[in-house]
Amino acid sequence: MECPERTVKLSELVKKMKLEIIYVPGEGGIDDCENIRIGTSDINRPGLALTGFLDYFEHNRIQLLGNAEYKYLEGQSEAARKQRIETLFSLKVPCVIITHGLPVFPEIVEAAKKYKTPVLATARTASNLTSALISLLSVELAPQITRHGVLVEVYGEGILMLGESGVGKSEAAIELLKRGHRLVADDAVEIKRVSDRTLVGTSPEVIRYLIELRGIGIVDVRRIFGMGAVKETENINLVIQLEAWKKDKQYDRLGLEHETYELLGLNIPTVTIPVKPGRNLAVIIEVAAMNSRLKRLGYNAAEELNRRMEKNMGIGLLGN
Repeated sequence: MECPERTVKLSELVKKMKLEIIYVPGEGGIDDCENIRIGTSDINRPGLALTGFLDYFEHNRIQLLGNAEYKYLEGQSEAARKQRIETLFSLKVPCVIITHGLPVFPEIVEAAKKYKTPVLATARTASNLTSALISLLSVELAPQITRHGVLVEVYGEGILMLGESGVGKSEAAIELLKRGHRLVADDAVEIKRVSDRTLVGTSPEVIRYLIELRGIGIVDVRRIFGMGAVKETENINLVIQLEAWKKDKQYDRLGLEHETYELLGLNIPTVTIPVKPGRNLAVIIEVAAMNSRLKRLGYNAAEELNRRMEKNMGIGLLGN
């Protein structure tokens, strides 16, 4: 299921970044920040805008005033300062944050009230706050989808199990929990692309730490297995596709094929594991996780076997 374009409430930024509210339209409390949304992770230092150069100005970004901008405004006459501040606020920016614990010019509060623009303050440096905001907003605003599956952490590897309902994903997860691994999400997995190389999965809040087992019902993993058996988020390193054993299908028996599964534009390594009575899925998934880590570290057992056969018999698995 695809998610609509994401935004972040200004109130969340105020809480997580511990920002002081100087002015917010309404009663002036944090509740008034609920309806103000931030839609981009980019941050702007409006130095050029204050001088009057407005070409390429991104009005939808959070505006940070640091030492440089403050010193520039401080050096202006009262009338010029008021005019330059009004120009900035008239562009309908989402909010203005004053850093370094600098005093707030009365002209800023006046312009904020006139154009109903939130003004916040912090003692943090501009560079420090910029990094923190970009990091937070990049995650919160990352493209997101929801997939039917189970996400577990096995030996430090994030394993996303996919397959038709009833194939045994939850049962395999329970067995993995008994073997000391951790559950991230069952049934619905929310997946975010937080960078050009990383997907992070988590569980919807309403079903977090819960597993549904046919014949038993809902199981609270955190209460039964303890806090050590659950985790809120995990990077997705491997996709395991579970399917009922098909007698006529040829399954990969060597591991020379490098198959991938596309999620949010990223290709994640994948393996298909056939399910039938007598196969211990939990142990197979553990081996798949360790093998995936070995491959990322540069070792592939199938390629090693191919090299040995080429060396000893002059013929390899690849038909060389």
